[in-house]
Amino acid sequence: MELILALGVFGIAATGFAMALSKTADAADLAQRRMKVTRILDSALTEALSIPVLEEGSNTVVLDEENFEVDTVITLLDEIENQDGQFLQEMYRIEVVANWYENGAWQKETAETWRYARLYQQ
Repeated sequence: MELILALGVFGIAATGFAMALSKTADAADLAQRRMKVTRILDSALTEALSIPVLEEGSNTVVLDEENFEVDTVITLLDEIENQDGQFLQEMYRIEVVANWYENGAWQKETAETWRYARLYQQ
């Protein structure tokens, strides 16, 4: 009887341990996927920021891996004032949107920044 009770307690403990390992593996997988998306967004944003002459428009790049699509949209910002009330001309908003298919649904993550158009011109 004691042996059966000990096996039952061991089985419950082993099941709990296996479930904890499974949850830890799922959390690590999620963190790795989020890091991958962040790296892709950062890379696309850096690439868009390094364009010497900005122009309004959009660009879509489809990555071969896992139905991953990156949209870069550059728009001119109108009527932006600084804190002194002066209008800032030639300011652009750069938005990068990553779309991918995961867990039976399309996922979306966005990053954006602003840049002065003549930043890299002399």
